[in-house]
Amino acid sequence: MKKAIFPGSFDPLTLGHYDIIKRGVKLFDEIIVAIGINSAKKYMFTLEERKQFIEDAFKDEPGISVMVYEGLTVDFCRDIGVDFILRGLRNPADFEFEKAIAHTNRDLAPVETVFLLTSAGTSYISSSIVREVISNNGDYTKLVPASVRVKKI
Repeated sequence: MKKAIFPGSFDPLTLGHYDIIKRGVKLFDEIIVAIGINSAKKYMFTLEERKQFIEDAFKDEPGISVMVYEGLTVDFCRDIGVDFILRGLRNPADFEFEKAIAHTNRDLAPVETVFLLTSAGTSYISSSIVREVISNNGDYTKLVPASVRVKKI
């Protein structure tokens, strides 16, 4: 059984994340959406809210689950017996950044990173853009799945 994690902070889950997860579950038997905890980072949404956004978005998908972890992503992979990390790429800058992380991860553990290009319609969306739109009372609903839109923000 091929399992992959899709790590991130998901603050909040975006349509770009949603697209990669939906496409990734066609490649893997199971996708674990792994919410990383970074104590130095200030989040707009609580961990519980972020987890709920994801669980609600994929409630009808048996091959998708959500877990929370701290520390190195490769250590988390090793702890839960996962050999693949799934990542989405929006642009060349993402590729360069993610490539360095993938090489480092492979040096630290026998974990392979699989990249999917984002769909053209979601390639401009990032969580930081969504947070900025929300902070300025803009219409963020075209940028996030329904599970995020139904929350009172």
